[in-house]
Amino acid sequence: VQLVESGGGLVQPGGSLRLSCATSGFTFSSYAMRWHRQAPGKERELVAAIGSVGSITNYADSVKGRFTISRDNAKNTVYLQMNSLKPEDTAVYYCNGRRLQFDYWGQGTQVTVSS
Repeated sequence: VQLVESGGGLVQPGGSLRLSCATSGFTFSSYAMRWHRQAPGKERELVAAIGSVGSITNYADSVKGRFTISRDNAKNTVYLQMNSLKPEDTAVYYCNGRRLQFDYWGQGTQVTVSS
């Protein structure tokens, strides 16, 4: 099982980034997918979630209206479009796939929002 995040980097406040998580080794289309983040000195928090067919999404209050989670089951990939980024969005972002007792994580990608 592999989950590989990409797309992180340094961006100015107000800017945008698109994170991708390419997966393999499990039946991606059967799994709900999530993006979490962890800032230095803070606990990991759930940012966004999407159901297995993509019709249901949920967001943390702190990112509603700015972030959009989506998935492409043909490419086994989940995305996180992040707009209007703020310094408080700085964190390592992790991709997570979950179904029943199965819980898979990527290695994370750093997002830094700074001028």
